[in-house]
Amino acid sequence: MPARIIALIDPDVGPSSHRLVWLASDIAGVPVGSAFLRVFTRAGQDHLAGLELHVHPDEPLGDTGLRLLNAAMAAACEHGRRRVITHVEAGSATETLLAARGFRTVLTLTSARLTLADADIAALTGIVEEPHPGYRLASWDGMVPDALADTFVASRRAMNDTPSGGVDFHAVPWDLERVRAAVAAAEKRGDVLHTVAAVSETDGAIAGYTELAVPGTGEGDAQHYGTAVLPEHRGRGLGLWMKAASVRHARERYPHLDGLLTDTADNNAHIRPINDALGYEATHTTYQYQCDLHPAEAHDDCMGHEGGSVQCLLRPHHGR
Repeated sequence: MPARIIALIDPDVGPSSHRLVWLASDIAGVPVGSAFLRVFTRAGQDHLAGLELHVHPDEPLGDTGLRLLNAAMAAACEHGRRRVITHVEAGSATETLLAARGFRTVLTLTSARLTLADADIAALTGIVEEPHPGYRLASWDGMVPDALADTFVASRRAMNDTPSGGVDFHAVPWDLERVRAAVAAAEKRGDVLHTVAAVSETDGAIAGYTELAVPGTGEGDAQHYGTAVLPEHRGRGLGLWMKAASVRHARERYPHLDGLLTDTADNNAHIRPINDALGYEATHTTYQYQCDLHPAEAHDDCMGHEGGSVQCLLRPHHGR
């Protein structure tokens, strides 16, 4: 018997998005899959939705996964979204389903991990203490100090030209309220957001930064959020300098922390060498998929179309 698809109410509503949820359950009411659709609402991103699709390994993906996908894509259309983005692990059944239903690959990401016990403190210290004339390091937990707040907001544009393949994720300008919201979101998850910044001695402005979200328990794995240097300050080794300081801080302050996680676009020629130099090892590959939407009549047999555009309703194929 086909799984039952139930729409749920999700309290995850923020200033930049809200989330819709569907649960698939079997005849006994046991959950066998879920779909999450994050509907972005900030100006510049209000044409986008982000999809997460999960189906239990023992459940046939073809029917349950497709019905969850249908529900999410129909909702994206109903909310006026023109594009849906998602990411899946390479070689997974979900990847096959999405590719067959009009999603196209726009970015390849390599996930990597640094085992903190293997981190060479002496080597890290050597990198951190190497002089960078005209710059100094600053760091903080949680919200940026008031003295650096304005320049930190201004420095966020350093991420605007991060290689993103064909992902249509329009850069949204940062302000202090958005910085506060990002810190609050990390705290709500129980994480400590640690930031290391390179500050120009010339004018006291932040030239670049790196962020690390550490579990509040100090155990398990921490997650790098981003490392970026403003274009006018690149080519001076600031990225490696800041990230080495972040790794050393995690190693010394959190003795029970297992490792640090990161994912980097394969075409990011700046960050990948930094990760390699610090000893991060690749763990798996994920693909960022993107799908264009346009309205469809409910009776259409909605397959993927050339160019990656699909109808809002997708139908299973029987007799396979």
